[in-house]
Amino acid sequence: MRRLPCRLRLSSSLNLSGQAFVFAKGTLEDTGFAWHVMGPVHGYAANKVASQSPPAGTRVRDTGAPTIIVKLARTPYPEKGEPEDVSPYVGTPVQPIRLAPTTVTPAAPVPAAPRGAEQKAPTAAKPPATKPAPQSAAPAERSAAFVLAGAPKEPLREMPLPQRAKLLKAWIASHSKTRANVRHFLYQHSWIVTGAAFGWWHGAEALEQLIAADRLARKRWGIGTKSELVASRTLAEVKARMK
Repeated sequence: MRRLPCRLRLSSSLNLSGQAFVFAKGTLEDTGFAWHVMGPVHGYAANKVASQSPPAGTRVRDTGAPTIIVKLARTPYPEKGEPEDVSPYVGTPVQPIRLAPTTVTPAAPVPAAPRGAEQKAPTAAKPPATKPAPQSAAPAERSAAFVLAGAPKEPLREMPLPQRAKLLKAWIASHSKTRANVRHFLYQHSWIVTGAAFGWWHGAEALEQLIAADRLARKRWGIGTKSELVASRTLAEVKARMK
C-alpha cells in the first residue's frame, strides 16, 4: 500500500452519511483509510451509511491505514451477495490530532511623527495580478433510466456506468489473477450492479457489458459464474422497471 502523508484529513468530501455502502467503502479505500462495519446491519452494497467515527473534518495521524468505523442502515433494496464488514487489508488505530490554539501577537505601536513634519499617506500596495481560473466544462446531464423512491442520484463526477463496465472488461484482459485484482474486479462489479439497480443512466447497457466482462473473467481467471448470475438477475429487474 502506498505511503500517505504524515497527516490525513477526513474532509467534508469524506462525509459518508447517506451514501450507499459500496460507494462509501470505495471512497475510503481510494483515500488511504481502512473501514470496519459495526452494529446489527451488515456491509451489503445497497445499505447506506448512518454514521461514521471519527466524523468528517477530523485530522488524524498517518498510522498506516487509519480505520474508520461505520454504522449502516437498511434500505428498501435487497441485500445481495456476501456482506463485507471489514476492509480487505489490515487497518490501524485512529489517532486524532489536537491542534494547538493559536495566539495573536499585538502589533508594535507606531511612533508619532515629529511636530511640524509633513505626514504622507501610506501608498497602498497593489495586489498581484492574477489570471482568471480556466472554466471547466460542466458535466452533461444523465437522465435516469427509471425513478426509485429513496435511490441516490448518480454522481456526475464519476464516469458513466457503461464506460466503467467497458474499462473493467479491458482491464481483465490485460491483468492476471491475483488477490488484489480479484478484489478490484468485485468492487467495480458491485458498483455497476448497484448503480444500475438505482436506475442510473444506461444501466441496462452497462450490465450487458458487465456480463461480457464476467465471461471473460471466467475464461481467464476461472471466476465470474456467481457475479454473472447477479448481473443477469439485475439486468432483468432493470429492464422490467424500464417498461
